[in-house]
Amino acid sequence: MKETPAIIYEDNDIIIVNKPAGMIVNNVDTAADNFTVQRWVEEKLKTENLKLKTDEDSEFRKRGGVVHRLDKETSGVMILAKNEESFTNLQGQFKNGLVNKTYIALVHGEVSPQSGEIKVPVGRLPWNRMKFGILPGGRESETRYRVISNFQFQISNFKSKGSKAIESLSLIEVYPKTGRTHQIRIHMRHIGHPVFADALYAGRKISRDDRKLLHRHFLHASKISFSHPRTKETVSFKSDLAKDLAQFLSKFKGI
Repeated sequence: MKETPAIIYEDNDIIIVNKPAGMIVNNVDTAADNFTVQRWVEEKLKTENLKLKTDEDSEFRKRGGVVHRLDKETSGVMILAKNEESFTNLQGQFKNGLVNKTYIALVHGEVSPQSGEIKVPVGRLPWNRMKFGILPGGRESETRYRVISNFQFQISNFKSKGSKAIESLSLIEVYPKTGRTHQIRIHMRHIGHPVFADALYAGRKISRDDRKLLHRHFLHASKISFSHPRTKETVSFKSDLAKDLAQFLSKFKGI
């Protein structure tokens, strides 16, 4: 049975969903055999007799109402548009930094200071087109963070031979001001605190050991605030920490 997004809120203009981890957002050639968020919303709009604009050059038509994206392994709250007017309005809000997003992440090490800001240029790495990183001349990116808690847990039974018996971790809230691909994951790696179980940016040995404990990276989109495209009122929606992440945190928090 294919996993589908859970609807948090819906009206005539928008759908707010909770995206499950492991679900790809956009229809792309490499995801042809996957049931994506875009395919789900396209089917939903068709069922409700809400036709996507037939103009193939329309961004709303191309994206099927998907205004923004989350990485495949990232769970949490997303905005989907049900008509072209809402889609255009929301895209403008994202472009102009008017959408406020909050993520929850578990990262390696004890993050200090307890709050801070990361501002670096990022871009696709010329020597590895699958990854992004800090690059001179890259696009501006900005992320704020706040530490929720620091803790340790026993990992000697899971880690590779020679690893430390005690692991220090930090649970943080992250507030990306810009929306670059893999931004949070790149930024946390940049300051020496990669996201737990991040297969792409934590390093091969670290991520391999992490994934003996958790099957995907620990990153969850927990809250989003924006101006409703029709009423212009500020609205906010939340997504509780995904069950797998909450269970992991409960099991290993403290020693």
